[in-house]
Amino acid sequence: MKAELASKWSSVRVEPEASRKRANVVEWTDEETEDLFREYVATRDPAVRDKLVIAHRNLVRFLATKFANRGEPLEDLVQVGIIGLINAIDRFDPDRGTKFSTYATPTVVGEIRRHFRDKAWSLKVPRRLQELNLAANKAAEELSQRLGRPATIQDIASFVGASEEETLEAIELGNAYDTVSLDSKLLYEGEAAPVSLAEFVGDVDGSLQNVETYGDLKQAIDCLEPREKAIIYFRFFKDMSQTEVAKRLSISQMHVSRLQHKALRRLKELLGG
Repeated sequence: MKAELASKWSSVRVEPEASRKRANVVEWTDEETEDLFREYVATRDPAVRDKLVIAHRNLVRFLATKFANRGEPLEDLVQVGIIGLINAIDRFDPDRGTKFSTYATPTVVGEIRRHFRDKAWSLKVPRRLQELNLAANKAAEELSQRLGRPATIQDIASFVGASEEETLEAIELGNAYDTVSLDSKLLYEGEAAPVSLAEFVGDVDGSLQNVETYGDLKQAIDCLEPREKAIIYFRFFKDMSQTEVAKRLSISQMHVSRLQHKALRRLKELLGG
């Protein structure tokens, strides 16, 4: 679609006002413009279409000025409006008796509005999915009222005339319209100070890097004497104090301390080797 539009307006480029004045462009009368339209309908000659674009450039500029001061250069809006103008020229039928400016205005304005809508999305999303997202949201509201229950993806897809996969993709991409900073503060009831969104973002579990080490440690512990193994298990895996271990093994706390130091030295030797 975009490639087609780009090819349409590649030969026509609206120049700045000063350049046009220097070019001494001739203004077309209504009769001449109507003749040009009839010629273009009959021949589809790109050169005739270029003349029609030039003849109606002031209409595009007039409509583009209504969207000025919205963060986009006026000349860029004019170029976007030219795309809508070309589409209107291609579809216009002079035999229907409609004035071209009346016919072209909604198309030009619609193209400029779509340009702003594209710019408003935080992430680049194809226009087809943007439009499907809007249609799906409207369909969901209308169907919920009709059905008396939340509309399913199947309901919405059938209503908008799209596949379930495309509809689901468009709805999910609606989250790309606006993004939230990780520094955003969230305040929950009962909390004295707000927390940032970044604090809820998951991180890589550092313990996963120690999986192999845990396997080596298990093998090293299996090499200890039964009482040393029991002391290591109770002290470091059950978080028991030396006094509690001494009672469990019916030995003195001093004996537990000596066996623990002996076991740790043995483990260091085994793991170091």
